[in-house]
Amino acid sequence: MRHGIEGIAFDLDGTLYPNYRLNIKLIPFVLREGRLLAAFGKTRTIIRREQKNGSPTQASFYDYQAEITAKLLNVEAQPLKEKIERLIYKDWELLFKKIKLFKHVNETLDALKKMGLKMGLLSDFPPQTKLEYLGISGGWDAVLCSEQCGALKPHPISFTKLAANMGLPPEKILYVGNSYSYDVKGAASVGMRTAWIKNPLVLGCCKNKPKPDFSFNNYRQLYNYMVD
Repeated sequence: MRHGIEGIAFDLDGTLYPNYRLNIKLIPFVLREGRLLAAFGKTRTIIRREQKNGSPTQASFYDYQAEITAKLLNVEAQPLKEKIERLIYKDWELLFKKIKLFKHVNETLDALKKMGLKMGLLSDFPPQTKLEYLGISGGWDAVLCSEQCGALKPHPISFTKLAANMGLPPEKILYVGNSYSYDVKGAASVGMRTAWIKNPLVLGCCKNKPKPDFSFNNYRQLYNYMVD
């Protein structure tokens, strides 16, 4: 097994399936709720900026997220929180009944499990129901949502908790994600090794920044990397 790696963990959105497949299905929502979606995205940018500047994690993350979004929209926070829960968290999950994974994901996950690796998953959005709809809910040793840890990636707290839940030191885990800024940097900040799944149209790595341990665009490449 490659270089003493004992566990492998994955991001979900954009990592186990291509983002464009979800984005296409979200077009009616964007047309209907574009203002809310824009404010929600801006809120998460604000939260990440606060985290970068050293703000503490939020024990009531969803309340805090709703408060910021409500200020941006000039509406009451509690009704907006309920709307976000219904539209963005619950309704979006239903779309995953028709989302297809990247090629070779199922066979690669099965092969990695058979190798004896501990399997983990960490997502910025609640992943459990999505995993069920995608047909890959079984076989995980740890499944975690960063929001429930009080912060968004790349804050280190959720990566640290993921390692603890997997029962491994971070340096024994390879974390696989599609976002350099959130996944690669976040996992590397706690000592995890990193694999970056990239769009094949994107050439090279981020200039003047630490490179991931491995970059790939096909899950068979990930499997080959682990068995070399």
